[in-house]
Amino acid sequence: MSDIRHVSLGGRVALVTGAGSGIGQACAQALAESGAKVHVVDLDRAAAERVAADVGGWAHAVDLADAAAVDGLPAEVDVLVNNAGFQHVAALPEFPPETFVRMQQVMVTAPFLLTRKVLPHMYAQDWGRIVHVSSVHGLRASPFKAGYVAAKHALEGLSKVVALEGAEHGVTSNCVNPGYVDTPLVRDQIAGQAAAHGLGESEVVEQVLLQRAALKRLIDPSRVAELVRWLCGDHAEHVTGASLPMDGGWTAA
Repeated sequence: MSDIRHVSLGGRVALVTGAGSGIGQACAQALAESGAKVHVVDLDRAAAERVAADVGGWAHAVDLADAAAVDGLPAEVDVLVNNAGFQHVAALPEFPPETFVRMQQVMVTAPFLLTRKVLPHMYAQDWGRIVHVSSVHGLRASPFKAGYVAAKHALEGLSKVVALEGAEHGVTSNCVNPGYVDTPLVRDQIAGQAAAHGLGESEVVEQVLLQRAALKRLIDPSRVAELVRWLCGDHAEHVTGASLPMDGGWTAA
């Protein structure tokens, strides 16, 4: 296996969604370290500008639920990382339909639109890398997360279709499937669960979030970004249509 730190993306252009923090920020940094110029896309303009300045890239403040705004993003992209997402926890009878719809727009429709937008450029050069940051919830379900689980399962299907259509054009499409990553999104969940169950935050991590995982610790965002970067190297040209669990043994149980 090639050393991920030596993946060469010099001359390549990448676009990462949800890149203002967490996994997306780590991906933007990793791809920039490998030589790519990065379009940093985030709902939070200040966060996008901060990360773009850090990696020497370009900032785009975009609401990915707005198809017209997504259409305004650049098409000449060699590496696309569909990472943006958000969580809402509620039982099905109480799950707000408008929240469910927005989750599909951000985590399914936007990746479809972006993939559709960048493929002609990738096809023209016979090279492209598309990585979807899915989740263990793209492979397994949990109660009270109908919107997120539905979106991630749909993203898995989209990735496989892209892999089949893109193969003859040198384009790969894969999902990475982390468990709980130490991000602001997960930290918010931990605080909410701690209040709901009357537990300390460390107890929530071990007893609630990571109950089904063998490794009882959160994943550092940089570890996910390292796997994303590895998938973007030339050495990974035969890895396509795959879903790569990074879940501490959750799906093994």
